[in-house]
Amino acid sequence: MVALIVISTIVVFIAVDVALRIVMRKLHEARITKERKKALDIGLRLDYTDEATSLKRVQVENPKARILAVDDEAIVLDSFRKILVIAGYSVDTVETGKEAIGLVRKNGYDFVFTDLKMPEMDGLEVTKAVKHLRPDIDVIMITGYATIESAVEAMKYGAMDYVQKPFTEDELVDFVNKSYIRRQDRIEKQIKPKVHLVTPSVRESTSQHEFNVPAGVFISPAHAWARLELNGLVLVGVDDFAQKTIGQIEAVELPHRGQKVEKGDPLFSLKQSRSSAMIPSPISGNIVSINAELLERPELIKMKPYELGWICSIEPTNLSAELQTLKIGADAVSWYQQEIDKFFARETS
Repeated sequence: MVALIVISTIVVFIAVDVALRIVMRKLHEARITKERKKALDIGLRLDYTDEATSLKRVQVENPKARILAVDDEAIVLDSFRKILVIAGYSVDTVETGKEAIGLVRKNGYDFVFTDLKMPEMDGLEVTKAVKHLRPDIDVIMITGYATIESAVEAMKYGAMDYVQKPFTEDELVDFVNKSYIRRQDRIEKQIKPKVHLVTPSVRESTSQHEFNVPAGVFISPAHAWARLELNGLVLVGVDDFAQKTIGQIEAVELPHRGQKVEKGDPLFSLKQSRSSAMIPSPISGNIVSINAELLERPELIKMKPYELGWICSIEPTNLSAELQTLKIGADAVSWYQQEIDKFFARETS
């Protein structure tokens, strides 16, 4: 009876906790939406005549991106502000291409949305000017059904894409969110990775653009690491470069206790759904123990490759000679950077 009461109490506690979390999340979302609507109202009342006569600016806290929209139809610009501000974007709008170019010179926008058909300076000219001044800004055409061919033509001059008007709120938000994701993916790929040396006073980096190399750890040409333990054994695993470039690891094939291996022999495999990567042994010796936890939790390799992700311990038989073929310290850092540069040169070529 007591056990039943305890179980019932736990169930009630969990249910209340879940309900509170849901309520708190909804309250947080409601607060964010309210703040964005308030910013929208304030922004529409501001007059930025010192920058551009027709400029209307609405800024939100921690925006996903900064957007400049130019269109000679005020109703289209009203839609952009009202829809995209609520979706979490900071939005500037102007009614002429010349004003847009002036703002691009002075502000850090992520996107410029420009109407194709405008008096004085059309969308094609805006696209050319923006890409000349700021090649990093993504330009997107706003076009009617009858001008899609012209919008596609504008893409030859650097426009990223086009959006058709009229559009619904969901259509615009979905389009801009997808464009934002594409932009972020492109920027991520352009960031040059670097080596991060881990020392007792410097923690491992969690960035996907930094590859950890612990001080005091030997690295093999096949990207296995080896660390000398106080008991004379050598702990072996896969290094940060391999685990990050291989991607998702679904399973690990471990060696067997008591198995004898020679340097360069297959030691373990990292398996994916359709492929696997075999990692050769960095040293010769007898396998004393294996990390059996990896059979159930292969993700430990990606979480902490040099700690939780160790593969096995080896009793070395030719250590002094074989250590000379491994990298450590400054040599490891220099070689690691060369490996990174070669890999990403192939990926981007």
